[in-house]
Amino acid sequence: MAGKMPALPAPTEPIMLLVIDAGNTNTSLGVFNHTELVAHWRLTTARSRTVDEYGVHARNLFELAGIDFNAINAIAIASVVPPLNYTLKTMAETYFHVTPLFVDQDIDTGLRILYEPASDVGADRIVDAVAAIQKYGAPCIVVDFGTATTFNAINAEGQYVGGAITPGIMISSEALFARTAKLPRVDIRRPQSVIGSSTVTAMQSGLYHGFVGLVDGVLRKMIEEIGGSPRVIATGGLASLIATGSEFIELVDETLTLEGLRLIYERTATGSPKSKVQSPKSEI
Repeated sequence: MAGKMPALPAPTEPIMLLVIDAGNTNTSLGVFNHTELVAHWRLTTARSRTVDEYGVHARNLFELAGIDFNAINAIAIASVVPPLNYTLKTMAETYFHVTPLFVDQDIDTGLRILYEPASDVGADRIVDAVAAIQKYGAPCIVVDFGTATTFNAINAEGQYVGGAITPGIMISSEALFARTAKLPRVDIRRPQSVIGSSTVTAMQSGLYHGFVGLVDGVLRKMIEEIGGSPRVIATGGLASLIATGSEFIELVDETLTLEGLRLIYERTATGSPKSKVQSPKSEI
């Protein structure tokens, strides 16, 4: 398949890998037993949460899923929330005794980034692109429905060429509620008809159908520019909802980012995946 990355070499020893995708609104965690995703969770991102709070939350989640907390021997993190980086690093070192891998444009991900400057590409966008190429081939477009909605374009050569960034649907909804005196806060859902018969359904219609129109409008032009027949993959919290109304979204992959973190970790790992901490107070 055009643009598909070469298969990664198998690690020299089994990996129990914890992956963390720290976004502005939600933080997703997953545990891989080598290549199998055995558990994953989505939490609210809390910038004020302490190292110990993150550690205790992780222990509780592992216990509920029946996973041995002490079995984790590698951690990979994609973060777009810089204030959380030191907290997550210290949590990994203190509770798991592992130095985490933070994904950015400077590590060897196998992805050529044509965006300028490359440092402006968020870690989540890099990880999504790596996973999409590996799983679905290139060319492709990844739409990530997070706090912001990002459109990420990968050409037939498997190169990250750029994309588009728009406010997420939740930002739009909150702005509508905050900046108007009489409009209520509403759930985001697909209404039965475009013409709302009440204020709530009228707002839901405008938010849902307006956002689907935005997504398809961007995708239509992006597909024309890339050329060929790029696959369009959606991920993120509201991906499934928006995909039901989209003309161009082909499939929803809710764990795409987690898979990308695993792929990048396996690519960059050398020797034993376990890296003991030299100094628990070291900065990133």
